[in-house]
Amino acid sequence: MSTHWFGTDGIRGQVGSSPMTPEFCLRLGAAAGRVLGAGATVLIGKDTRISGYMIESVLEAGLVSSGVNVLLLGPMPTPAIAYLTSAFRADAGIVISASHNPYQDNGIKFFDRQGEKLAHAAERAIEAELKQEAHCVAAETLGKARRVDDASGRYIEYCKATVQRRISLKDVSILVDAAHGSCYQIAPSVFSEMGARVEVIGNTPDGLNINHECGSVHPEVMAQATQSAQAEFGIALDGDGDRVVMADASGRMYDGDAILFMLAAHRDRRHGGPKGGVVCSEMSNLGLARSLERLDIETHRVPVGDRHIKKALRSLGWTLGGEPSGHIMMLDLAPSADGILTALQVLQAAVAEEMSLADLCAGFEPMPSVLRNVRVDSPQGVVTCLREQGAIREAECSLHGKGRLLVRASGTETLVRILVEGEDIQTIGALADKLARLAEEV
Repeated sequence: MSTHWFGTDGIRGQVGSSPMTPEFCLRLGAAAGRVLGAGATVLIGKDTRISGYMIESVLEAGLVSSGVNVLLLGPMPTPAIAYLTSAFRADAGIVISASHNPYQDNGIKFFDRQGEKLAHAAERAIEAELKQEAHCVAAETLGKARRVDDASGRYIEYCKATVQRRISLKDVSILVDAAHGSCYQIAPSVFSEMGARVEVIGNTPDGLNINHECGSVHPEVMAQATQSAQAEFGIALDGDGDRVVMADASGRMYDGDAILFMLAAHRDRRHGGPKGGVVCSEMSNLGLARSLERLDIETHRVPVGDRHIKKALRSLGWTLGGEPSGHIMMLDLAPSADGILTALQVLQAAVAEEMSLADLCAGFEPMPSVLRNVRVDSPQGVVTCLREQGAIREAECSLHGKGRLLVRASGTETLVRILVEGEDIQTIGALADKLARLAEEV
């Protein structure tokens, strides 16, 4: 039995349309509560979307009606919920967020008591309960709810503890773009408490401006601000804090592939390499694997999604992996991708080796690439049609084995993503545009 509501990253949709309606979220909370059992404890955190108030309240009501106790954390990064679920010894954690999507969308993600994403078996159990008629437990066994006031402080201390005590960011200048999201207060506090001089943008959320022309979705804004402020480092997070893109004083940007290279190369110089190798996604640039190969660091490529990254890391016994979007996993430090922790590790490497980001990234030679995102009603249907028409095969053949082509349906938005890599930027750009036009026609 496959799940119906749960996608690649929890449940997500446009607010007001199924499944992001108050009625469904109430039933979801009650169903999750029945699966967890009366007396269980669940943490709920959210990002800064205006719809978070509505979804939080109905989830709380549904859980409490099933006899489950609720701890409300307020705006918190997704990785903070993962950490705090384990730290509080809670039975589950829930994040209300649509990550890098615009404010009109929202989503619900679950973590188990170890801070891991919910297993498929647990998702199926919740879906099965959603089909049952809802009922409320007796008044004397209803759950209770309370706000947790020190959640931010706990997470800030956890972040700082991942950096060696001898490392100080004193006199380091940093510009942080918090994307008007869940990191708008926490991120500046982490870096300033480490001693850095911090300038912040994207830290005035109004419920509607999350990810809007800011953050890791629009890193050029952060890069320009970093250059204007003459800061040494720029850090752009996304709405829920699990992605990061960086920049240096010249405005040069460093995406997830570049950050993976920097961390792997630093670990290689200081610790004889990352444990085993690096896991990257099918969206990662071919140049990443070739650049790491020159350092004798093995890479392993998996489908898009941090669930696939983590599964491969666990299977191989490795610790470092990620995606060009800025989802970086360091399983020796955290159970999930964490933008703040990733930035801290890059800063630690820069300070320890007295290097700039450009120095840390020396040796990384990405292959020219073009990405086109085409909005369609049925992404998977369009991809299937392009494949059946032979358009994808024909495009691959035109690269003559000197590049790479990936056409896939997004798991979080109604988009077909077309990635083309090759030796000549004009050639691959024309090829990507041709496929984009075909996708629109389909």
